[in-house]
Amino acid sequence: MKIGFVSLGCPKNLVDTEVMMGQLTARGHQLTPHPGEADVIVVNTCSFIDPAKQESVDTILEMAAFKKTGQARRLVVAGCLVERYRGDIRADLPEVDALVGTNQVDQIVSACEGDAVQPASSAYLYHDLTPRVLSTPRHFAYVKIAEGCDHPCTFCVIPQYRGAFRSRRFESVISEATRLFDQGVREINLIGQDTTCYGEDLGIRDGLAHLLARLAEIPSPHRKWVRFLYAYPNRVTQHLLDTIAGHESLVKYIDMPLQHASGSVLKRMKRGSNGDFFLKLLERIRKTIPGVAIRSSFIVGFPGETESDFEELCSFVQAARFDRLGVFSYSDEDTSESFALNGKVDARTIYNRKRRLMSIQRKISKANNKRWLGREAEVLVEGPSAESDLLWQARLTGQAPDIDGICYLNDDNGQPLRAGEFRRVRISEALDYDLVGGVIDGPESGWRGPQQPLFPILSGHNSLPISRGQ
Repeated sequence: MKIGFVSLGCPKNLVDTEVMMGQLTARGHQLTPHPGEADVIVVNTCSFIDPAKQESVDTILEMAAFKKTGQARRLVVAGCLVERYRGDIRADLPEVDALVGTNQVDQIVSACEGDAVQPASSAYLYHDLTPRVLSTPRHFAYVKIAEGCDHPCTFCVIPQYRGAFRSRRFESVISEATRLFDQGVREINLIGQDTTCYGEDLGIRDGLAHLLARLAEIPSPHRKWVRFLYAYPNRVTQHLLDTIAGHESLVKYIDMPLQHASGSVLKRMKRGSNGDFFLKLLERIRKTIPGVAIRSSFIVGFPGETESDFEELCSFVQAARFDRLGVFSYSDEDTSESFALNGKVDARTIYNRKRRLMSIQRKISKANNKRWLGREAEVLVEGPSAESDLLWQARLTGQAPDIDGICYLNDDNGQPLRAGEFRRVRISEALDYDLVGGVIDGPESGWRGPQQPLFPILSGHNSLPISRGQ
């Protein structure tokens, strides 16, 4: 059969999609990026916040239309929406033929072939021998090192459908990463709901630091980058910072969602801490890792957030000088603990607060980018720019794929560019979030490109493959 996939949501969800595609191809099925040619269409859904839920439902209905106009005979819905609203989907979306929850990923073949999907017998977590088909550009990949979460954040519903935190075996991660590097992947991005918790459930102290050190030591035929995402502030240890500083291939980048700076709001979020603690942590990070790029994200409009709380957040962001920042409007999820809190903030106030905080950060980002003018930097070439046929685009170490800005290349120095190679550029222009530069060296010696196949997710869908910022 020909099977097409739509993957919504975060990189963690995308890895689940790649694992499902891998199991289907191992069974002998073909993948197609054209929904009109698919015998079965799989929609891997997100339900993190209300807009994500609505996008998932809209996509399900959009793909269901191909059962009437295309050759599709079967529609399978997978992922987080299934875990939260399995009964509602069955009752309200009769177009759906099978449901696969986040702990039933290994049953995708049964779902597509028309066999019954059995209740999950245990929490699912893929490993290095699990078949997987990459859908990212050939030069980078995501590696999920853990699943689930044990943090009690009142705004978050992820533990309800992803389960308790559980780490992959240490050697399983090393084995997968080694294979990816051997296949030509240049950048590996480690993901998990909280990567800084990695190894705690396995009895490994400073597990992430040890894992990063081992990954940095993996022999590779080409230069490589290793990045991790989603750090929890109270688990950013000095050992972790020293490890990042001590290995060239570990990119100098920290993604640490802080969510707020007001102590009272953080207490209601059940995250604890305060802005003063965060500023001291940021100072320690920057002292240990010179030139580090720091990304964070915040929620505005959390129940009980007063004008004073918001002003404290604004002052904190101005003092913190983040290189990258995401701002989210609070989403009142019906199964979250915060749903029952009083002091709800009205939608217009939330909207205005989000705009103001992003306005503050835009100026900070522009100022930070101006510090790059005239400087040289190493970049990973992404490919031709979607903005113009005259430009290529690349990323510095401080620019994670899909969530941060990019570096536009307006001069190739008379040397052809190839996606996936490292080049040196001189920065000539600083935009609000992006940079512009010209290449100052020649093609990377010995670079032949990655060998693993690339498979695109269903074409024509505006939201794929990854929603920014989650």
